[in-house]
Amino acid sequence: MVYLLAAVVILLAVFAEKISARLGLPALLLFMLIGMIFGSDGFLKIPFENYALCEQICSGALVFIMFYGGFNLNWKMAKSSAVQAVLLSTFGVLITTAISTFLIHLFLKMDFVSSFLISAVLGSTAAASVFSILRSRHLNLKDHTAPLLEMESGSNDPVSYMLTLIGIRLMQSGNAGHLVLEVFQQLSFGIGCGVVFFYLCRLLMKAAKLVNSDLAAIYILSMVLACYGLCSLLGGNAYLAVYLFGILLGNSDIPFKRKSIGFFDSLSTLAQIVIFFLLGLLSFPSQISNTIGSSLAIMLILLLAARPIAVFLILLPFKASLQKCLLVSFAGLRGAASCVFAIMAVAAGVHLDQNLFQIVFVVTLLSTSVQGGLLPWMAEKLNMLDENEDVSRTFNDYVKKSRLSMMRMFISEKSDWACKTIKDLHLPEDTLALMLERDGQKIICKGDTQILPGDSLILSGSPFWTDGSEDLEEVEIEASHDWTGKSIRELNLPETQLISMIIRDNESLIPDGNTRIHQNDLLVIYNAQKAPKSEDAG
Repeated sequence: MVYLLAAVVILLAVFAEKISARLGLPALLLFMLIGMIFGSDGFLKIPFENYALCEQICSGALVFIMFYGGFNLNWKMAKSSAVQAVLLSTFGVLITTAISTFLIHLFLKMDFVSSFLISAVLGSTAAASVFSILRSRHLNLKDHTAPLLEMESGSNDPVSYMLTLIGIRLMQSGNAGHLVLEVFQQLSFGIGCGVVFFYLCRLLMKAAKLVNSDLAAIYILSMVLACYGLCSLLGGNAYLAVYLFGILLGNSDIPFKRKSIGFFDSLSTLAQIVIFFLLGLLSFPSQISNTIGSSLAIMLILLLAARPIAVFLILLPFKASLQKCLLVSFAGLRGAASCVFAIMAVAAGVHLDQNLFQIVFVVTLLSTSVQGGLLPWMAEKLNMLDENEDVSRTFNDYVKKSRLSMMRMFISEKSDWACKTIKDLHLPEDTLALMLERDGQKIICKGDTQILPGDSLILSGSPFWTDGSEDLEEVEIEASHDWTGKSIRELNLPETQLISMIIRDNESLIPDGNTRIHQNDLLVIYNAQKAPKSEDAG
């Protein structure tokens, strides 16, 4: 039953991802709503109030989100904003926490320690929520704002985590103990473990060559767990360690990096699904009315006062524009980390007059839906969009679209191009013959270069970017296949389908209607979606 439930949840999350792109909202919000539907107040009414178990699961999932946030960050794009991002993720969190503590104490009449704990838990921002909107809506921001937001959001969780531990200590014993020593220990061991595991991981991958392409991502996964585990044992900030480890490793020359990025992208998405589903499962929508007033007030304090003051104090000395400061302030969405830290506090036995987790959950819900939904509109109104930028360049998985597309054509004895010169081919205006491969040699094409049977001709042309309504598929022809021995003309293919290439004996053939299909051929078939007929066509 548990496995069936897990399968249903993951399938619903996949569909939610598609729906969120159309609605312009972070998919994480829908993941949370799925959990609420399954929870005690939902349709399935699954009872779940185990904060300790939830804290263990969510903390483990947050490790992979933190690591991937660093691993996929493109340092070349982010380094111009690195100083500002680090200041926002450290002093910015401290300023935000201090201001919100004072205002919560002043307006909501909570005691000082409770106000501090709530502010500390909500001190970090959610990179996943912000960039799910920016990437899905293709919001390309001016003035290197996207790398700034990514690095700040990815690196401010450790500071918020450290403040949360201080808040828990104050709630439990009334004093923070050896505060300065513990902060130094957290930072030193966190940074030290991140750097040491980076060098160790890279050394084993490159020097010892113990890892092949299939196991590279699994090997890195084990190193992430070891980094987190050892740093925790030493009393260091383990989230800082894995984030720093991710940045260093993702921006170094290691083998199989792109394949590993794809693996951790999927793992990070699964971790986000798990966290937000459990958050929804743990919540009680029927009790939201008890905390909605306090939650809304806290969200407004963060949105209109604490976050803007911190951002302006830090960015204005760098001569940031007013529009940039406003957008960075508005993009401070609260997310998974805040809820996980709230669960951590509750699991540690902290009790406030109002339910801490419920307050943080509602603030996150409001922040993700309201701020997240209005972020594209805000970016446009502040004139912060730049079509010459590309938000995807902030990440290591970015692949620049080439202005040149190349293809290989094998020249057989029956080819119309055999024994002709390049200038006699009458190629289209946007197509150029670049090179011939002949007997293992590469020959640069000139007008009088002659093409011989057995040559492979390399052509270039303008690329075509699909809109998703067409695709390529490969079909391997076995002896029993219905097409074996038939010519392409005899297949009666649909109007929307074309056999664009045949790979035969490791050679690529461009077929025509008379080309016969042989056993063991690999066909590359182009499928296009047929355009719908106009209603008034007739």
